[in-house]
Amino acid sequence: MPKGEFAAKELIRKRKKYRMLKKWWKRKFFHLKAKHDPVGTVPMAKALVLQKFVLQQKQPHSGLIKCVRVQLVKNGKVVGAYVPYDGSINFIDEHDEVTIQGMGGSQRGQMGSIPGLKYRVIAVNGTDIYQIVKGKKEKPKR
Repeated sequence: MPKGEFAAKELIRKRKKYRMLKKWWKRKFFHLKAKHDPVGTVPMAKALVLQKFVLQQKQPHSGLIKCVRVQLVKNGKVVGAYVPYDGSINFIDEHDEVTIQGMGGSQRGQMGSIPGLKYRVIAVNGTDIYQIVKGKKEKPKR
């Protein structure tokens, strides 16, 4: 490591060279999140439901996970989304407009025993899905 009165230029050059090894810096500098994430840099996105399906949980858990395949309104990309809460899949029909958000995994990745799903449904036709399941609100007709 350079030391002394005239070492600043060499230290700056080395810092620039080695920061490319930092994953977070490279993602920020090359705008990789905006390029490769279907939702982009925003926290939520609107989408249209294409189909409903179920997934098996990863080991050691067992059970069926209710999911929907949705097409994003903003760019037309198709992604899968997890439907939370017991019985909430019954309130979602095909061609409904849902709002999805990231599940909270590392770099917006999958969570826990749910295989390959990065997003979850938070609203159906503009109404919070939790309120619909609890019976406090009614799902709007489109």
